[in-house]
Amino acid sequence: MNLTEYQNYHESKSHTSLEFPYNTYLCCIPMDFTHVPIHWHNEMELIVIQKGSGIISVDFITHEVKAGDIVFVLPGQLHSIKQKKEARMEYENILFQPSMLLCGEPDLCGTDFILPLMENPATIQTFLTPDAPAYESLSGCIRKIDNLCDSRPKGYQLAVKGWLFQLMFYLVSNQQTLKQPSQSHQKHMDKLKTILKYVEEHYNEPLSIEDMANLIHYSKSHFMKFFKTHMNMGFTQYLNHYRMSMAAKLLVSTDDSVLTIAVSSGFDNLSYFNRLFKREFHMTPREYRRQQ
Repeated sequence: MNLTEYQNYHESKSHTSLEFPYNTYLCCIPMDFTHVPIHWHNEMELIVIQKGSGIISVDFITHEVKAGDIVFVLPGQLHSIKQKKEARMEYENILFQPSMLLCGEPDLCGTDFILPLMENPATIQTFLTPDAPAYESLSGCIRKIDNLCDSRPKGYQLAVKGWLFQLMFYLVSNQQTLKQPSQSHQKHMDKLKTILKYVEEHYNEPLSIEDMANLIHYSKSHFMKFFKTHMNMGFTQYLNHYRMSMAAKLLVSTDDSVLTIAVSSGFDNLSYFNRLFKREFHMTPREYRRQQ
């Protein structure tokens, strides 16, 4: 998967086909990209670490992960991936729509098990290591599905669905009574999603801290403190970082001039854009385009 798969913090791009909404990507940090920015989507995601190590955050709970670990991300959860210092990490990224496991009519499997699991992420262990209960069973399901998707015998989709149901069985049967997120935590998550989506849709327009504070009905000082607490950076730094990511995408995917890309990424001063870009990527925009 290339950088464009991860550009939007609220991913509206469908990763899966309508006919069979299940996809697998093989990724490597830093060879494919140095980080996956914080984002969310409506698919269920499994991140299976194959080699090396890295850092993954889900709903602002951050873990260092290594080969063998599995991370479960349920629909709507904010998550990100980044490089651990100079380490390399290869991982399998699996995405599928929960609708694969739900029929049109209400049934016990959906109403009693699948939907409650999707709606209450706190009941499953997000970060699964090889010494965790049911690890072998869950990883076995993933291996079976991977083999089917590699060989693709006639009707393999039926078997993939079957193993997904089996995987959900192991998740449900090993649910735990974990600490539930507080109402204030959920409120903060919702406000962050509002901010991130607004930036996604308006990053190429003038955006001020006052604008964002008004968006979530905070004072300017409260917003600045709130954002830095949860994102570990100030809003202006975050906005510039996001705009740089979008500019990098355009440099690779278009033949537009650097000036055009700077303007379409939210910068009206070319020298300022070039300075920020070099600070972000340690090379000029033209060097970045040639290298990519």
